[in-house]
Amino acid sequence: MMDKTFSTYQYQRPDMTALNRDMAALLAQFAQAGSAPQQIDLLHRINRLNNQFDTAATLCQIRHSINTRDSFYRQEQAFFDENQPIFDSQRQVLYQALCDSPFRPQLEKAFGPQLFALAQKKLRSFSDRVIPLLQQENRLVSRYDELIASARIPFQGQSLTLAQLDPYTADQDRTIRQAAVTAKFSFFTEQEDQLDQIYDEMVKVRTDIAHQLGYDNFIQLAYDRLGRTDYGPEAVADYRRQIVEVVVPLRQRLEQRQARRIGLDRLKFYDEGLKFNSGNARPQGGEAWCVEQARQMYTELSPETGRFFDFMSRSQLMDLPARDGKASGGYCTFIPDYKAPFIFANFNGTSGDVDTLTHEAGHAFQVYESRGYELPEYIWPTLEACEIHSMSMEFFTWPWMQCFFGPATPKFCFAHLAEAVSFIPYGALVDAFQHRVYAQPELGPQGRKQVWHELEQIYLPARDYDGLPFLERGGLWMRQGHIFGEPFYYIDYTLAQVLALQFWQRDRQDHPTAWADYVRLCQAGGSLPFLELVKLAGLKNPFSQGTLAHTLKPVMDYLDAVDDLSL
Repeated sequence: MMDKTFSTYQYQRPDMTALNRDMAALLAQFAQAGSAPQQIDLLHRINRLNNQFDTAATLCQIRHSINTRDSFYRQEQAFFDENQPIFDSQRQVLYQALCDSPFRPQLEKAFGPQLFALAQKKLRSFSDRVIPLLQQENRLVSRYDELIASARIPFQGQSLTLAQLDPYTADQDRTIRQAAVTAKFSFFTEQEDQLDQIYDEMVKVRTDIAHQLGYDNFIQLAYDRLGRTDYGPEAVADYRRQIVEVVVPLRQRLEQRQARRIGLDRLKFYDEGLKFNSGNARPQGGEAWCVEQARQMYTELSPETGRFFDFMSRSQLMDLPARDGKASGGYCTFIPDYKAPFIFANFNGTSGDVDTLTHEAGHAFQVYESRGYELPEYIWPTLEACEIHSMSMEFFTWPWMQCFFGPATPKFCFAHLAEAVSFIPYGALVDAFQHRVYAQPELGPQGRKQVWHELEQIYLPARDYDGLPFLERGGLWMRQGHIFGEPFYYIDYTLAQVLALQFWQRDRQDHPTAWADYVRLCQAGGSLPFLELVKLAGLKNPFSQGTLAHTLKPVMDYLDAVDDLSL
């Protein structure tokens, strides 16, 4: 199976009648089993059925996102939007049986306590009575994805997708930058009513689900869905306060330096994409060329990454260039029955192509290293831990950036590190926005835009939209797909960024030790909760008072030592 290429991976719509029947029979046997070994054997058989369903669902999701116009996979995606919640109800029976098992001590010894901690979160956050609402939520997410993928923006005589337009937002000619940003948000202005409607329905549906499950609002339900077992909203709120105190002033310093570099007194929003007056660093070749550079890079980085990238390339498990009809963004997923990661991206000729390739390869490397776990729950960790792998891989590959950028490598490294710092307040803003929205679901579309506008003054106080009406009234969040499709996920990127910057510093001081810790972290998969994984990797808890300042000091020292005006 592992020698096949992705194009030969067989998709077949699951026979839900047969699958549910077989799953119910195994679950009944599990509940009646007379020993721990019997339950362990049955659990493996149950997981094989879970993997059959998840393999079909994942193949459908990938092929739908590669071409959202494909009518077959659009229909199949609608099938999974409807049937995923129904099948999940069977998994709930398993989680209840696990938690109630008379052999739980033996099962915990065999699998570890994290399985049971996750099971308890799943049990609290799902019920058969909310299946129709979950189906409605899935349909709304698909509507958003298809609407964004439909973007065709007229610009300079061309019809461009959002990803294809992005390079123009970093053009050295300010009039082109301004025109590109204006064109980009003209699309969002045209679709504003639809986006408002989709999100308003999402907020109502998610709030209704939360109430039916006994939650005060959607916030804690979202945390439980994400499997956050060792921290909650209070810890995140305190972390955001530290970001305002420590990181927002650093972002302002970096913005002032950027303005000087590109010859301006003050950055406008449409200037933010241009990092250097001489132009941003760009990869010196296209998609196929970048893959070849990555092959060399991963072969030289370590034996583990060499084997991994050879498998990804040989099995054609990457779809990288931007195309008409392709969903936006980038992601990595995992196809269980083939034990194969898959990387999806939208290359557009910018340095972001290399960022995306190394970022998603970090996810893919982790799941490749942990794919031997029998438990599906341990293949991936919770999402904030997932992002440690991806963001850290971006920094572990720095010694090979010369392969991609040649003489422009110093520009890339400076901009990459500066952006890592500058991103953190924006990530916190996205999170603060969602906490406000779901704490006040009655706000409505205009109220939500006002909330975003108010929060921008706290987290991005220097941002200047230069009179662009859609952005001035608080519409920027509509471009952030995570807000629609993965609620409350976004703070995970900031937590992982802080930890990745710790790996960046450790790698510069002692590469063998830092890399060994990173590989051990990847191999642990999801067998431990977030903060225990942080400890396993020898990293400092990002929630702890002082961690942000301690982590960012060497980063700012490095940036301050660079004569960026000469780049």
